[in-house]
Amino acid sequence: MLHGARGLNGCMSAPHTAAALAGQAILAKGGSAIEAMVAAAATIAVVYPHMNGIGGDGFWIVHRPGERPVGISGCGRAAALATPEWYAARDHHEAMPTRGAHAALTVPGTISGWQKALDLVDPARRLPLEALLEAAIAYAENGMVVTGNQADTTAAKLAGLKDVPGFAETFLIDGRAPKAGEILKQPALAGTLRSLAGEGLDAYYRGDIAKAHAAFLEAAGSPLRREDFDGFTAETVEPLSVKISAGRLFNMVPPTQGVSSLMILALFDRLGVTEAEGFAHLHGLIEATKQAFILRNAELGDPDFMARPAVDWLSEATLSELAGEIDADTALPWPHVAKAGDTIWMGAADRDGTVVSFIQSVFWEFGSGLTCPDTGVFFQNRGAGFSLQPGPNQLGPRRRPFHTLNPALAELSDGRVMAYGTMGGEGQPQTQAAVFSRYALFGEDLQQAVTAPRWLLGKTWGDATTTLKLEDRFDPALVAALKAAGHETEIIPAFSDLAGHAGAVVRHASGVLEGASDPRADGAALAF
Repeated sequence: MLHGARGLNGCMSAPHTAAALAGQAILAKGGSAIEAMVAAAATIAVVYPHMNGIGGDGFWIVHRPGERPVGISGCGRAAALATPEWYAARDHHEAMPTRGAHAALTVPGTISGWQKALDLVDPARRLPLEALLEAAIAYAENGMVVTGNQADTTAAKLAGLKDVPGFAETFLIDGRAPKAGEILKQPALAGTLRSLAGEGLDAYYRGDIAKAHAAFLEAAGSPLRREDFDGFTAETVEPLSVKISAGRLFNMVPPTQGVSSLMILALFDRLGVTEAEGFAHLHGLIEATKQAFILRNAELGDPDFMARPAVDWLSEATLSELAGEIDADTALPWPHVAKAGDTIWMGAADRDGTVVSFIQSVFWEFGSGLTCPDTGVFFQNRGAGFSLQPGPNQLGPRRRPFHTLNPALAELSDGRVMAYGTMGGEGQPQTQAAVFSRYALFGEDLQQAVTAPRWLLGKTWGDATTTLKLEDRFDPALVAALKAAGHETEIIPAFSDLAGHAGAVVRHASGVLEGASDPRADGAALAF
């Protein structure tokens, strides 16, 4: 039996070991789970740049004992100049650009989200910002060892990135993709992080860093301007929630697909499945995913422009109606439009009972690729999630694009608090459902729930097919049963990136902290 990390004083789960160690170091100093997460977020932005960075967005759900969970939405808004007409004038008529300056059109929100989270910490107990960013600065300045995942991704995406301003000099070595095991230094990013440590995180939006970014972006051809940075602040929100048999689930509000994650588990809970890993388990979750995604694809976008609020999707009437559409024996024909995306998820828990679920992303690998040489920051292409056509996700000034990001948290009926999540775009809600159902509904070990073979319905991580992808560790008899039910299946390698990089942290009612990390990534779960 596999087991994750267990302890009493602190726990971290991250898809890169350096980030987990940075968070653990803060917890060992007496810092809170929130402070540990900021340290981990800064570090992973340096050491796993193909997946995330401080030029992207971030989302938090924070649970503190005796209080309702708090959500923080570091969702960057579109530039004031960003309209369909602005893009049409630049030969973008049918679809949003995905690389280069025109793809860098939303304000990076994650740094403001870090600040909102730190505001929740008692100022009398808060550690200095210099301590939280120390590890990240050291990795950027002294160098970090390139992982196989970064090396492979850079090589695979090089054609679309190598000519984007700033990318080659920042992320290539001698004009080529770095190899696993080589050392990559980011001195400009080290300087930016050092400035943030000394001046405060607000300098990213209203200081010299913002001034440098605005000038670079305008010169490169982006619609972002200084005023877009100056007017941005992350938002504190009440997470969406739904009650199921195991407890209460929480996730992020639109424009993220958090509501889809909640719907999948709420619909599955209504199917009455009693055994894990069999046909009923996988088929039930897959069909629940289809129902949630059909609604998501039709209506989800900036909440200010949705036809009805996402909370209505979680009503008893809506969930019962959609659950009734699920056939226990036959697959609904697929595909529907898929959503791409790359990101990282991390979890933290401290001995005082605070549990954090956090996710940070630049959308596609390396985002837009556009990299400011003076700051070392590359900008997300989250705006590629907008549509140029009328609807809830149409591009417009200050609007928020559809987000695949959704940090999950659950308060279980027996007193456990579980933070869980994954990277993987379209696969995020599906992997969350797999991990949660295995652990919380069917009693599997936490690490086993993360390690066990997974599936993916649709596209993600640059894959072109919309089949039901199954890791090759599944029982052939189960695969045959899914095919017989009408699922168009495709076998992918064991421990494939297509199945996401998941993790989980649990605080037991006894005070024991437990963490699990994904063998598909380069990370660790640490507890002490």
